[in-house]
Amino acid sequence: MQKKIILIIIFTFLLPLIAKAIEPAAKNTTYNLDQCISIALEKHPSLRASAGAIKANESKVGQAKANYYPQINLSTSYQRIGPTSPPGSNLDSYDKYSTDVNVGMTLFDFGKTSTQVKIQNLNVNVSRADYDDVMTMVVLNVKNAYYNLLQNQRNLVVAIDTMQQFQQHLDQANAFFRIGAKPKFDVTKAEVDFGNARLNVLKAENAVRASRITLKDVMGIPGNTDFDIVDNLTFQKSNLQLNDVLNKAYSARPDLRSVIAKREATEKSIDLAQKGYYPTLSGSAGYGYSGTDFPLGSGWNAGAALSFPIFTGLSTKYQVDEARANLEVLKANEDSIRQAIILDVKQSYLNLQDTAQQISMAEMTVLQAKENYDLASGRYRAGVGSPIEVADATITLNNVRANLNTALYNYKMAQAALEKSIGVKP
Repeated sequence: MQKKIILIIIFTFLLPLIAKAIEPAAKNTTYNLDQCISIALEKHPSLRASAGAIKANESKVGQAKANYYPQINLSTSYQRIGPTSPPGSNLDSYDKYSTDVNVGMTLFDFGKTSTQVKIQNLNVNVSRADYDDVMTMVVLNVKNAYYNLLQNQRNLVVAIDTMQQFQQHLDQANAFFRIGAKPKFDVTKAEVDFGNARLNVLKAENAVRASRITLKDVMGIPGNTDFDIVDNLTFQKSNLQLNDVLNKAYSARPDLRSVIAKREATEKSIDLAQKGYYPTLSGSAGYGYSGTDFPLGSGWNAGAALSFPIFTGLSTKYQVDEARANLEVLKANEDSIRQAIILDVKQSYLNLQDTAQQISMAEMTVLQAKENYDLASGRYRAGVGSPIEVADATITLNNVRANLNTALYNYKMAQAALEKSIGVKP
């Protein structure tokens, strides 16, 4: 009876483990392109760094606003003071204590503080535009890696199909050779073709593994994370118009928004530098205790001060000159970026139109190559074709299939490049 109880207890504990061991393995997670982009936007280190820059500039806004508020300081001190009389006197050293609370505040500074706050707010806009610029590059890299993986996966299918076709051709050559209908040359040629096809499969598998690693890297996720992706390497012609694309790029491109914000901040910095010629009015008040013995005496003070820069070694003038020179640099950079946008958008747009035409031509070529392959295979099966003819038709068919995959990849990347040139956010 005790043995039965022990066996039941052991079986009770082992049953969940056995069930878990025999249950089918969980399938890999499958991500579409949008999900891959979302993961990259969350985890990519360059975006986290750009987000940190935004927070740093937002903190500088708070620092600039601090001059609007009073500054309160508490100080306390203790001193041991020795005698000041000639040597030999009977005066002793004594203690001195003091505690003070002081309040100071800038009453009027001719707009220096408000201008500084505006400059820091514009710097926040710069960092946000820079973040968007990094984001568009991350998105482009994800799309590139995603479509490259799809292209390599499709090329792997083509390579496997090629190997299987040469396997069938090898079987046919062996069958013909056994009955004496074809020479040994046909078998040898088919074996060489089959061997080359197997080698191409290995190369295609390695390309898939490498492109999968690249996708994980641009997504900012660990290399040991396994997942599949949705195949969206399909053709859908874009109907965008060039003028519309250009107008949108002028308003959305983050690098242009960044340089505009920098230019505006530099314009404000000229105003700030010129305000160095003007005085600053500040007020102060305090209350404290001091004395050599307890209880300490108390007292208060209050007043105002006007600080007027009479001569500062021309530092204010040079600060103004520097700000004006920086403004000219930024204006030139803005013009340069606007020209680059025109070139970038037009090239991307024309590339998109060109790759669309390449897809149509590639699809037609695949149909023609398939027809030629069927004819060559049929002739060989009928005993009237040559192995070279079959091999050429097989290689041509699968090369044009790979070319179609490349054309689809190029079109998708042309779309992605055009979206980046516009400044489209995900």
